[in-house]
Amino acid sequence: MSKWTAKSLCDYISSRPELLAVTKKYPFRITSHVASLIKHPGDPLWLQFVPDSRELENDGGYEDPLGEESLSPLPNLVHRYPDRVLWIVTSECAAYCRFCTRKRLWNKKVHIDQRSIRDVVEYLRHNKRISEVLVSGGDPLLIRTTKLREFFSAIRRVKHISVIRVGTRLPIVSPQSITRKKMDLLREFQPLYVMLHINHPSELNDPVCEVLSRMADCGIPMASQTVLLRGVNDRAEILRELFVKLLALRVRPYYLLQADLMKGTSHFRAPISEGLRIMFELRHRTSGLAIPHYMVDLPEGGGKIELTPSFIEAVCENRVIFRNRLGKPAFYPLFHGEKRVLRRLLLPRLE
Repeated sequence: MSKWTAKSLCDYISSRPELLAVTKKYPFRITSHVASLIKHPGDPLWLQFVPDSRELENDGGYEDPLGEESLSPLPNLVHRYPDRVLWIVTSECAAYCRFCTRKRLWNKKVHIDQRSIRDVVEYLRHNKRISEVLVSGGDPLLIRTTKLREFFSAIRRVKHISVIRVGTRLPIVSPQSITRKKMDLLREFQPLYVMLHINHPSELNDPVCEVLSRMADCGIPMASQTVLLRGVNDRAEILRELFVKLLALRVRPYYLLQADLMKGTSHFRAPISEGLRIMFELRHRTSGLAIPHYMVDLPEGGGKIELTPSFIEAVCENRVIFRNRLGKPAFYPLFHGEKRVLRRLLLPRLE
C-alpha cells in the first residue's frame, strides 16, 4: 500500500528548499490517483512527476525544443507539416510530467475565445491541404465537455478535415475523470483518434485498464505514445511488458519517442544507441502489432525521423546479407544492377 498522497508529496517538496526552488519555475501538480501508485522515492512514477533539482541546470536544452512558436501562423496553432496542424487549446494538465516538452506553458494561461476559434477555422478553410487536426495542450480532456464540443464542432465545419486526433494523459493519471459524457463526445466526432501517453506498466492498474476497455467498447480508436526515459523504462523487458499490455487493451503502441531536448531534462534522456538496441531486442521477441515506431523529434521544427536498427550486414553484387533472429547470416537475391541503387539508399547505415 502506498504511503504517498498528493498532500504528503506537497509537504515533502515544501520541506526541501532545492525542490521548492524548482517549483517556482516549473510548478508541481499530481493527481491523487498517481500519488497512490508511487511506492518509494525514485520509482518510475516518482521520477516522472516529482520535481528534481536538475531541472534548473543549464544543460544546453531549449525552452521551445520543437520550434513550435516559430511555426505558429496563429497563436496556439502549430503548422509544421503540410497536411496537418496542432492546436494547443489549453496549458492545463491534471499532472505535470517533469520531462514535458511544453514546460514553457506551465506558468502561462492559454485562453481560446470565440475569436480565436473563428481565426483557426478560417485558417483551416484557406489551407485545403490540411486534412488532420491534432487537438493538444496541456490536456484537452481536462476541459469541460461543452467547451470541448465547441472545438470539435469548429473543426468539423471545415469540410476537408477528415481526422481529429486528441492528445491526452487524463485516462492514465485520472481515470475517474473520463465520464460517460466525455466518451460519448469522443464517439460523436468520429473519425477521432485518442493519442494516449503511457510510459510504464505500473501506470496500467485496474482503474486505468477499466476505463481504456470502456473507451474501446465505445468504438474510440486509441494509440499510445511512450517517451524513452532513463531510469524509468529504458529496458527492453519493461517496454515489452508495457506494449503487450496495451495491445491487449486494444491500444496500439504507436510511437516510442526519444526525449526532446527540453531545457533542464537531460537527466531523462537515454542514448539513441540504447533505444536502437531496445528496438532490436523487441523486434525478435514481440508481435509486430505491439512494436511502435522509434522516433526522434528534431529540434527547431525539424520534424520527426524514424530510427530503426539495421539487420543488413552487407550488400553484395547479387544478394543482400542479413542477420536473422538467431544472429545467423541469411541471404536474399538482388536484381541485376540493383546493388548500386540499394547501396545509395543504405549508405548512411553501411559506412
